[in-house]
Amino acid sequence: MSDPAQWKLPRLTVNREGEWFHEGEEVTHSGILADLWGNLRRDAAGYFLEVGPVRIPVEVADTPFLVIRMETDGPLFRLTVNDGTQEPLDPATLRLTAGDVPYCRVKGGQFEARFSRAAAYQLGQLVEYDEKTGRVSLRVGGTAYDLDRE
Repeated sequence: MSDPAQWKLPRLTVNREGEWFHEGEEVTHSGILADLWGNLRRDAAGYFLEVGPVRIPVEVADTPFLVIRMETDGPLFRLTVNDGTQEPLDPATLRLTAGDVPYCRVKGGQFEARFSRAAAYQLGQLVEYDEKTGRVSLRVGGTAYDLDRE
């Protein structure tokens, strides 16, 4: 058996749109994509896949996950993520970048996700803007969540 430290690791990247690439070629097979998203991890050193004793780094341009749809589900909000999963939105994790691009935490808070243009528009229909203070908030039931702005 060869020494894993001697292996040539593949170059895996995720572009700004959440699309995976292996050695510059887009990965389109749904089963392989499910495996990549399901095994993605992150720590202080960055994103990676752990395959047995080997840690394969993954270069991520922005975030590996995108919110592609946001819907109301009674008093809650349901997100559809680019990996095909659905999960509730934790409004406390919402933030806006300088360009007013929304981000939130997904996958139990393990990862950040950027809202696609369509999902950002859906969110925008639900937020309140206070012109006097410049504050943006999302109201869920009787609670208003201020969206942090960078």
